[in-house]
Amino acid sequence: MAIIYHLTTKPEWLEARSRGEYEAPSLADEGFIHCSEERQLSGVLERYFRGQTGLLKLSIDTERLTSPLYYDWSPSLEDTFPHIYGPINLDAVVAEVEI
Repeated sequence: MAIIYHLTTKPEWLEARSRGEYEAPSLADEGFIHCSEERQLSGVLERYFRGQTGLLKLSIDTERLTSPLYYDWSPSLEDTFPHIYGPINLDAVVAEVEI
């Protein structure tokens, strides 16, 4: 089981649970949902979520995803990040941890 991670807010996650799938704002804006490998989480938190509270770390089992998963190169960070090109089905989320 390969696990990737997505950071979100409690309200966004609660809304997703009521809808039956999760769609981050980036899906509409960029065409995919940003995710990270474990080694990338601290950098993502520092760059994009500094000072925010009420965050959740979603652990996603990549083998359960129904939307396509691709690893895309980020030239600005010189690293490859997992991106989900569609909504995240809730049964692919195997853990949620408050940060």
